[in-house]
Amino acid sequence: MTAQRQALNSCIFLAFANLSAITAVIALNPINRLAIRVKPRDSPLMDASEIPQTRAMTAEILPPGAGATAPAVTPNAAGQAALAAAEVLARQASAPATLRAYKADWAHFAAWCADKGFVPVPAAPAVVGAYLGSLADSHAPTTIRRRLAALGKMHRFNDLPWNPGHRDIQGPLQGALRTRGRPVQKAAALSLAMLRQLVATCDQSARGRRDRALLLFGFAGAMRRSELVSLRVEDVAVVPGGLRVRIRRAKTDQTGQGAEIGLPRGRHAETCPVRAFEAWQAVAKRQAGPLFRKISTGGGIGDTKLHPDAVRRILAHRVAMAGLSIEGFDRLSAHALRVGFITAAYDTGIRDEDIMRHTRHRDLRTMRGYVQRAGLVTESPAGGIDL
Repeated sequence: MTAQRQALNSCIFLAFANLSAITAVIALNPINRLAIRVKPRDSPLMDASEIPQTRAMTAEILPPGAGATAPAVTPNAAGQAALAAAEVLARQASAPATLRAYKADWAHFAAWCADKGFVPVPAAPAVVGAYLGSLADSHAPTTIRRRLAALGKMHRFNDLPWNPGHRDIQGPLQGALRTRGRPVQKAAALSLAMLRQLVATCDQSARGRRDRALLLFGFAGAMRRSELVSLRVEDVAVVPGGLRVRIRRAKTDQTGQGAEIGLPRGRHAETCPVRAFEAWQAVAKRQAGPLFRKISTGGGIGDTKLHPDAVRRILAHRVAMAGLSIEGFDRLSAHALRVGFITAAYDTGIRDEDIMRHTRHRDLRTMRGYVQRAGLVTESPAGGIDL
């Protein structure tokens, strides 16, 4: 049974790299045919004595209404090319980071099923509910919901039965969230005073200039870490009064329509994004390619862009150098730059619509969530009752 489980896990993990092909891969051998079998509702366990007779899968397309004995119609070269092109586009429908997360989630679920003796594909609602319940003590609510989304994605991509609203799924899920849920730890807001302390740790070395520019772009542009590391030199134009920055793709812009924001010259040299950009470009000496690049331990500037997680590591390094600490319940993350800008802009009296236009927020409630946290104490009605 151990060899069968390993074969099942291996085939499922590899197939998730091409989501549209997972059904064909699963049907390759008897153990995989066993995995694809739809079990009765009251019996989600695997039974080696019940291997179904799976119909062979082909690349042929049957005309509508044709029976099993109808002659198959094979697409010509142009038709096959159209199908291949559609498959390529389908694989690009989700962001690479999302697919990586889904692949890891699916591998975890498949391993859990193999350990418990459950059928992973198609997943019976009771099995999914048991899996989600097993995560309650060790995983955050957002992770549990993402695991559920990953299972649904795999099933829908392969035209397999899937009903996330089934009582056997929602019952354990809601029960786990109600009894074992814990508050979501929010990203801390980096204040302007803290930002000044961070950029003060950046010297005139290549690393110091890059980090200063990255911190100031992230704060002044209210940028997500993915947006920061995706910036290219040709996306930044020096114009009278500041910089015009093109953001090619964002979290809420999956179709790649892009956006442009302006970064005015700062009133103080140490926090001016324009001067920081010019200082970094003076040593980077690049006219195209990634704006924020990796730097070797010897100080050599490479051609590869930073990994998104590098933004968090750079921020944490500068926070440690400045001797700062994050107070309260918040956590330090790369999002602190974006949240810090929203908080500072609100405190300055900038209108909601102007903040949202700059931050590219589409939902006022999301942006207001950051604002409400910033004013929890200063704007609390408890302060006006003469305690």
